Order: sequence, then structure tokens, then C-alpha cells
Amino acid sequence: MDAQIDHYAVLGLPSGEEGAKLTEKEINKAYRWKALELHPDKRPDDPNAAANFQQLRTSYDILRDDKARKLFDELLRVKRDRELRHSQRDGKRRKMVSDLERRERDANAPDLAAKEREEEARIARQLKEEIARIRAMHGMKAAPPPPPETEKESGRGRAGGGGGVDQEKVLKVSWEKVGEGYSADKLRELFSEFGEVEDVVIKGSKKKGSALVVMATKEGSVAATGSVIGHLANPLLVLPLKPATIADSSSFPKSAETTKLSNLVGAGYQAFEDSVLKKLQKVCHLLV
Repeated sequence: MDAQIDHYAVLGLPSGEEGAKLTEKEINKAYRWKALELHPDKRPDDPNAAANFQQLRTSYDILRDDKARKLFDELLRVKRDRELRHSQRDGKRRKMVSDLERRERDANAPDLAAKEREEEARIARQLKEEIARIRAMHGMKAAPPPPPETEKESGRGRAGGGGGVDQEKVLKVSWEKVGEGYSADKLRELFSEFGEVEDVVIKGSKKKGSALVVMATKEGSVAATGSVIGHLANPLLVLPLKPATIADSSSFPKSAETTKLSNLVGAGYQAFEDSVLKKLQKVCHLLV
């Protein structure tokens, strides 16, 4: 039963009061490492590999959902309180409590143990409903997803054409590694002005930084292309991974520069990228 599973323990995290204080970032990090460990592809001889990976995904979705996590923390609290009371009942104290509970029942007082069981069952029912909602929303009956990739490897799987992401929503961003750099959070902040950002994957090398920015819509990708500049001392070059095809693009002005960017292929793409970066750096030096 899902209500009997410690979803923090499934992800290898501390439970109880310490688990309730964990941040979403800590939960995401724990899931990534655990998914790499339990993915069925890495356990071909384990007949329970698929079920264990499915349970890992279920526990992760519960802890990532605010409402479901709050109910689960409340269920753990009720269980802890009950276990604490039981552990404190030695022989004499247990007899005293038993006499007190009998007198309370004789006086038509509510049964505390029954009330606790009723509260636990109520929370368990609500948690079960939340689990069903999460499973329906994420299609939990489908095949298990591929294991999460590391930051440097994920560029090929998620935005490189093989991960099911619409390439027309992916932007290739590059910059020189001089002065102030760009983190995933900073790029997300810059590009969110043009629409929702689904993901940011930092790549880069020793001399040049680069990233793949996945926009939620093709329109957001078109709007951000040629519009995001970044720091003047270290400007960004933003190009579409694949030119977007939008039925009605009248709301986004098309410039000659945008049309030119859409026609770049092969070695000319890299040459144009380097040329634009050099021009932007010369302008920045003149401004300084």
C-alpha cells in the first residue's frame, strides 16, 4: 500500500522532521542519483528492476507535489506521535493509561486510539487520491523513462534530436568565457521574458561557453532569437537549433538578420557564429 511506504527512504533521503525540511533542489538531486542506480537498463538480471524504478518515480512525484507531500508529512507525524506514546508506556504507565482510557470510555469519552486510527485512515485515503491524481497526470502506466543524464551529456539526449523535444523550440546559446559568465539560472531568467522556459542545459568548453535553452513554445523561441543580448561585456549569441515554422507569425517582426540566421547550415553556421561574437566584442570595447 502506498500509504505504508516511506517515500523519503525510497529516494535515499532522511525521513521524519528532517525530511520535511528538505528543499525541492535536494529532492531533485537525490532522485537523479537514485534513478541512475535503479534504472532497469543497469539491472538486466533483476526481475524487480522495473517495479523498483516505477516506485522511485512515484515517490519522486509525491515529494515534488506540494499538496501530496504535505499530506505525507502529516501522515508521518501522526505515526511518529503514536509510536512515541507506545514507546513511553512501560508496565506501570501502561496500566495507568489503560485504567484512564477505560474510565473515559465508561464516561462516554471518545476513544483516543480509535480517533488516531480514524485520522490516520483519513490522511491515508487523501494521500491515495493524490497518488492516483499524480499517476493519471504523468501517465505512470507507460514504460519507464530513460535515466536522467548528467549536465554535460543531456545536451545530446534532450535537445539534440533524439529525446522527443521539438527542435524548433530549442535555442543554441554561446558566449566567450571572459568576464562574467552565465549560469543555468541566469539564462532561464533572461529567456523567461519571452515565454516559459522548460529546460536549460549548460555545455561549453575551456574557451567558449554554450547552452541549449528549451522554450515551451515555438513562438517564444522565435521571439527570443536575436532579442536576448545578456551582459554587454560578454554578449550572447542566440541561434535556433532548427528554424521554427509557425502558421501565424505576424505578431513577431522578422528582420533581415533573422532570415539570414535561419538559412545557416554546416560549417557556415560556426563561421557566422564566430564572426558575430567578434563584432559584438569590438562594440563592447568601444563602449568601454
